[in-house]
Amino acid sequence: MVQPVPPVDTLEIELRLLVEAIYQQYSYDFRDYSVASLRRRVLHALPQFDCATVSGLQEKLLHHPDVFGRLLQILTIPVSDMFRDPPYFLALRQHVVPVLRTYPSIKVWVAGCSTGEEVYSLAILLREEGLLERSILYATDINPRSLEKAQRGIFAREHIAGYATSYREAGGSATLSDYYTAAYDGVLFDKSLREHITFADHSLATDSVFAETHLISCRNVLIYFNKKLQDRALGLFRESLCRRGFLGLGSKETLDFSAHAEGFEPVARHERIYRKR
Repeated sequence: MVQPVPPVDTLEIELRLLVEAIYQQYSYDFRDYSVASLRRRVLHALPQFDCATVSGLQEKLLHHPDVFGRLLQILTIPVSDMFRDPPYFLALRQHVVPVLRTYPSIKVWVAGCSTGEEVYSLAILLREEGLLERSILYATDINPRSLEKAQRGIFAREHIAGYATSYREAGGSATLSDYYTAAYDGVLFDKSLREHITFADHSLATDSVFAETHLISCRNVLIYFNKKLQDRALGLFRESLCRRGFLGLGSKETLDFSAHAEGFEPVARHERIYRKR
């Protein structure tokens, strides 16, 4: 028999205890993630673990590490697309690439890279602009399974037609099929792209800056954070960016009203591309 969802106040107590347990036991910090987002994901997870309550889920993950590994896939939503929001990539070509050309070497950070679609999209863009050979792209995430998949560079064949359309709309100068071969019941992106990408575990909630970068792309990640964690992440980005470096956010994200709003100026406001003041 399915148990009724407990009142919101009780549920929020359980959620706070759950994320504290995750932090203490596994050192993953979800304590400043949006409560609404966590509530949706955890309630979605309950039947998958045969749990009637969040407290029951907490008991299982504390005593069974494999439960947390599975839960992490739900909490981090490892879903992405290549050339998502094509106008964003068009704006990068128009406003950011001309500045990147002036640097002898280029460092790009894709924060919250998920399964890698965004970083491969940027690698292709940089290659077409003649910049990949002097670029290093850092792709970071807290989900080890997502990072492993991203490193393989293999994507499902059924998504490729949609990716190819977005690639063309994003200003692609060739065809997307020039960058992959059919393999493993999917498509395998060129090793020459992967050679310029460094994949690493990094948490915007707990870790610090690791490199000076010229462009940071962190899209559709901040929407899952509360304001405190958003400000922390934006502070890391500001610290990491070189003088007059660029920051790209998701279509539903903004620097307005953040603690770092004065530290950036819009370059392409509609496409959410900013430049460090």
